[in-house]
Amino acid sequence: MRYRKPPLSIAEQVNTLKSRGLIISDEKRAKHYLSYISLYRFRAYKFAYQDNSNPKHPFYPESTFEKVLNTYLFDRKLRVLVFDALERIEIAFRAQIIHIYSIKHGANWFENALLFRKQHLFERDTTLIDKELRRSNEVFIKHYKKTYTDPVQPPAWMTLEVTGLGLLSKIFENLKISNEKKTIARNFNLGHPFILENWMHSLTVIRNICAHHGRLWNRESTARMTFPNNTRDVWLSNSDIHKGKMFLVLSSILHLLNTIILGNHFKEKLIALIKEHPDISLRQMGFPNGWENENLWLNK
Repeated sequence: MRYRKPPLSIAEQVNTLKSRGLIISDEKRAKHYLSYISLYRFRAYKFAYQDNSNPKHPFYPESTFEKVLNTYLFDRKLRVLVFDALERIEIAFRAQIIHIYSIKHGANWFENALLFRKQHLFERDTTLIDKELRRSNEVFIKHYKKTYTDPVQPPAWMTLEVTGLGLLSKIFENLKISNEKKTIARNFNLGHPFILENWMHSLTVIRNICAHHGRLWNRESTARMTFPNNTRDVWLSNSDIHKGKMFLVLSSILHLLNTIILGNHFKEKLIALIKEHPDISLRQMGFPNGWENENLWLNK
């Protein structure tokens, strides 16, 4: 089947939205935002305000351009907040792995196949590490390569510094269960390394969405988070929540930040953002009834 939909001018886009029942009180303002956001990107946010069982996708009564735009702006602020938090989590995760394994197994432990579960995954990750080192422009990597010949690869505290969260989470997942791996999980106040493996994989997906300016609001992630039954700090009492929606992601981020950064303000910033946009549907993000009464989220 050939795609035959033609491109629409900004004026035609506005007329299309109006013809489907969207209330636009300020067409000049709507045209401005559509010029700098694009209708297709805007589509992801207007979708929730339409009857999509109808092939003409009419808007529900009282749906306005401002409501859709407000949803878009909320999502943008949420993405900035989450991306900042994930930077801190990634740095802490990297620091824990580097320190604990280097102390126990030496500076180049990441090249020791005996520490890893699956040989083919070890070889895959070793290749990816080498690729990252070869394309790195970091001064410390260039200095090492110029100054030292043995070992060929720089120590873990240099090498893993140039790997992203995705590769780092793969390396951690493939490590055999050991006292070192258990220690790292405990240091993030989680009862078992499998939980940390799952969380870091899931957070990598969320990080990539943020990095590419993707939508978080009402997104259902394919990387479902495991709900831990045993944590070493305050956690959620209600386990009947959607494992692919943002509420569990946000809760896991808060749990990790409470360990990493004493007195962090992630919770306060998120609650303030929600209050700033009271019309946003939290249900679309998997927030359960009574979430604000959970000890993890109590705004004390």
